Amino acid sequence: MSSGPARGSSSSSAGESLRNSCNDFARTLARLPASIMEGLSRSIPRRRSHPPVPHRLQPPPQAPPLLPPLFVPEELLFFSVFEQQYGAHHPFFYGCRFADALRAARREGKLVFVYLHDPGHPYTEPFCRRTLCSDVVVEFLDANFVSWGAVSGSGEGPGMVASLQPGSFPFCAVVAPVSDESIAVLQQVEGPVSPSELVEILQRTIDEQGAAFRASRPDEQSAAIRSARTAEEEERRRSALRLRQEQDAAYLESLRRDQEKERSRKSLQEGAAKPRAGNQLRPRHPGQAARQPTKPTQIKASPQKETAASPRTEPDTKIMIRFPNGERRQQSFRHTDTIRDVYRYVDSLGIPGIGSYQLVRSYPRKTYGQQQLGMTLGDAGFYPSVALYIEQLS
Repeated sequence: MSSGPARGSSSSSAGESLRNSCNDFARTLARLPASIMEGLSRSIPRRRSHPPVPHRLQPPPQAPPLLPPLFVPEELLFFSVFEQQYGAHHPFFYGCRFADALRAARREGKLVFVYLHDPGHPYTEPFCRRTLCSDVVVEFLDANFVSWGAVSGSGEGPGMVASLQPGSFPFCAVVAPVSDESIAVLQQVEGPVSPSELVEILQRTIDEQGAAFRASRPDEQSAAIRSARTAEEEERRRSALRLRQEQDAAYLESLRRDQEKERSRKSLQEGAAKPRAGNQLRPRHPGQAARQPTKPTQIKASPQKETAASPRTEPDTKIMIRFPNGERRQQSFRHTDTIRDVYRYVDSLGIPGIGSYQLVRSYPRKTYGQQQLGMTLGDAGFYPSVALYIEQLS
């Protein structure tokens, strides 16, 4: 089994040794420091981290590295330092703690690409500009890995240096979570490499080690997928329930206002009818009192017939319509009216920004478009009330 990390070289023999070093399943198991383990599991007791390894690298050049901006959160320190010197075109590094990057890799079923950044090392700048920020490496990492970086001397960087023990910089590693205390180091790349060499190493790691590592924990992945799907379904159910409750509350409130208006209207009509009835029964002359009792029965007969016939002609179907801007309108229709009448009502409101649209019933979902324009509201099942919303068409 090969034990040394892959190191960059310009010769073909060095490139061949890089490719041959990818054939092992897990190169090493690295135990994480307590500061990083706390992010993975708050229930794990705090442990003493590994002592830092002696720095075996050449001293950095005399020119000081760029300083990060003040008041930068620890999880964004690497991101800020890297972009300050190399710009915004680079792999998508997750701006979070290493524990959160491992969780994201588990959810997405990917491995983690770790880059430890030493701003003062002489090989750092050419590696970052020519290799790490090249188009081919950026596209490959974004498509296949969860990328995470740290500054070797700040934030979580010292703890990762103590765990991974790089022999030289630039240093890259492909890791995967094993437990709450350790990670599997599937591949290491130390020193400068070209973009094509780095992509080849990473591709072979995915093909020969990543698949085997994922196959060793299918139950955990299946459980994570099931948990994610269950959470999504629960959120959709809650959203649908909230929408239905909002629509029902708006409809009931509108119905209550309409009922109050109807009661007020009837009270006014009854109050106006009583004086007229009193005037008809009041005799004009004392001698006419005996002839008046038969007249009120004849006068009351006609209003009773009109009152009995009025429910068949008054609107009896209430429709609540919700617009894209959140506005709600309610209108009463006859059950013999058609879907076309509802469209005419919406168009008459002149609400801007609607454009081309169709009417939709939310639950159960059903659309009412051109083919249903002639359908009566009674046949559509809108009686006695229904809630619709406007769905804009592109």
